[in-house]
Amino acid sequence: MAVSLQKGQKVDLTKGNPGLSKIIVGLGWDVKKYDGGYDFDLDAAAFLLGANGKVPNDSDFIFYGNLTHSSKAVVHMGDNLTGEGEGDDEQINVDLSLIPANIQKIGFTVTIYDADIRRQNFGQVCNAYIRIIDAVTNTELIHFDLGEDFSIETAVVVGELYRHNGEWKFNAVGSGFQGGLRALCLNYGVNVE
Repeated sequence: MAVSLQKGQKVDLTKGNPGLSKIIVGLGWDVKKYDGGYDFDLDAAAFLLGANGKVPNDSDFIFYGNLTHSSKAVVHMGDNLTGEGEGDDEQINVDLSLIPANIQKIGFTVTIYDADIRRQNFGQVCNAYIRIIDAVTNTELIHFDLGEDFSIETAVVVGELYRHNGEWKFNAVGSGFQGGLRALCLNYGVNVE
């Protein structure tokens, strides 16, 4: 049975699941009734962070434009342009055993593509969640529903995997940003044009 988290809660991932290395991070959402003339294109991303909370290199940012980390530890399974359908809208595969030693944390985020042009924000999104699945057994281990605390934000740090005393833990963050993907990239030290 999955552990259901509230915002700000932290839970051990590997300590209670010995041998766990391959996980799937599933992110999902729905759009409230909306008639703005555009589809909602939400994008999941992963930022592989050093001890300083920044990406060591721009290639440590995994998203629709860079699907696979050089270590093969983090692989984005592709961009869902509409969010249609049931279940996870986007998934990111993570192999904990392959994460480079200099990476202390992985931040998982969701942003709204072209939010300013389309006049869209997370106040128009509902049922957003992140879940961690054991890729071998297909068992859901952790589930965090974001709730509907957002209004004008266009980017959300949903959760983080982080190292602690040789184990991996998960932090249910649920923190919103204005400025979309660019704001997140600047926050995490990715060079943006």
